[in-house]
Amino acid sequence: MTNLSFQRELAAKVLGVGKGRIKFNPERLEDIEDAITREDIRRLHRAGAIDVIPVAGTSRGRARTRSGRRGPGSRKGTRESEKEKWMRQVRALRKTLRDLRKRGEIDAKLYRRLYMLVKGGAVRSRRRLMEIMEAERHAAGS
Repeated sequence: MTNLSFQRELAAKVLGVGKGRIKFNPERLEDIEDAITREDIRRLHRAGAIDVIPVAGTSRGRARTRSGRRGPGSRKGTRESEKEKWMRQVRALRKTLRDLRKRGEIDAKLYRRLYMLVKGGAVRSRRRLMEIMEAERHAAGS
């Protein structure tokens, strides 16, 4: 096999593509070997002895199957999670309980009972907390 690197390089320059895209016809290798001028290369290209491999584009096949939402990891600025909502609610209720105990409206025993109700999810709001507190006070008073 003869070295056709000069012809390949010349063909790449003449045809305006990279060396990797030049394809020689294996049946016309003797003719290509004799080509030493740019005009020889042009003539062989017109004759079909030297071809240019087309550029391969990016396949869209896999991309078509990946349509739709990608999942929670790709979302930005989504609404707050259930856990965050729960934390905000529980913290507000616990702060209310601390304030009530500090002001002396409830004793430590009632504070602990209400605290555990908040923790268990039995209390959904401050209003409900106050209702339970009043009920506990009336039950203790009678």
